[in-house]
Amino acid sequence: MGWWRIDPDVLARGRFATSPLLETVGAFAVLSGRHPPALGTEEWARAHRPAYRARVAGDPFAERIAAAVFRPRWTADFIGRPPLDGDLSFEDELDRVRRTPDRVARADLATALGGPVPAELDVPGIAERAADLLGWVWTSAVEPDWPRRRRIFEADIVAHTQRLGRHGWAATLESLRPGLRWLGDGRLQINLQNRPPRDLAGADLLFVPASTPHGWVTWDEPYRYAILYPCSGLLADPAGPSGAVAAPALGRLLGATRADLLALLDAPKTTSQLVALTGHGLGTVGAHLRVLLDAGLLHRRRSGRSVLYSRTDLGDRLAATAPALAPALGDAASR
Repeated sequence: MGWWRIDPDVLARGRFATSPLLETVGAFAVLSGRHPPALGTEEWARAHRPAYRARVAGDPFAERIAAAVFRPRWTADFIGRPPLDGDLSFEDELDRVRRTPDRVARADLATALGGPVPAELDVPGIAERAADLLGWVWTSAVEPDWPRRRRIFEADIVAHTQRLGRHGWAATLESLRPGLRWLGDGRLQINLQNRPPRDLAGADLLFVPASTPHGWVTWDEPYRYAILYPCSGLLADPAGPSGAVAAPALGRLLGATRADLLALLDAPKTTSQLVALTGHGLGTVGAHLRVLLDAGLLHRRRSGRSVLYSRTDLGDRLAATAPALAPALGDAASR
């Protein structure tokens, strides 16, 4: 069992963050075939794999680097370290990959491989060449979809932050991904592998959502550690983890957008979460929420710095009985 020792100060400083670089590292693993795509991203993977294969074809380094970096139980450290507070862009994070000395990159690959580095990879500028490939993955496959992914990740962070406020760190950590568990006495189980424990005294600890089915850990010892975790299935289903989808009859009664919002609010959510889940703009979501509030279908309450919306009893009854409305509504128009 692999575990980290985390003192109260480290846990108190722990926070959630997004990282375009780490999302790109995950995409690199998927496009190279080293990791499976997360549920709901299969179509994205199928669409971008041909271009990836064309990009690496005929380049011995590019063809071999993914298999060396992504091992069944280890990922080479240099390929993606935790983001820094001052990072403003993907390039800020990628620049640190580029600056990795060859001796460090070579040692990371040897650790991941559990043996010598193949001749195709033991070349000058290992990290810089890997960064070039990551940059291509970002530009070609991740950047066009990054605004949507970031909104979804931010909504996921809001949900976990609210869970943290209600249930504490132990329950929140265990909800992030399988194998992650608070053992008590300052010990956080990272996975079920037989690894030596690590002491994170004085370090910063980040929790980073990603479109990955499993997640992984990364660090820049001894100062910064990150735990990547699957983003609650939100990338897989635009209706969110609950799978809530409005009945067609409810859409004809309320309008499709308001019906979807009502269906999604089977559990309290913020406006930001609803924006991420529906893909509608903040103004559009806010306007429809006001209509639902005025109709007595929603509650609105503050939780810390967030404002949460949830269904009233009337809203619950309407959502639950929507299928029965179909015969009476016929083909009424909606908007």
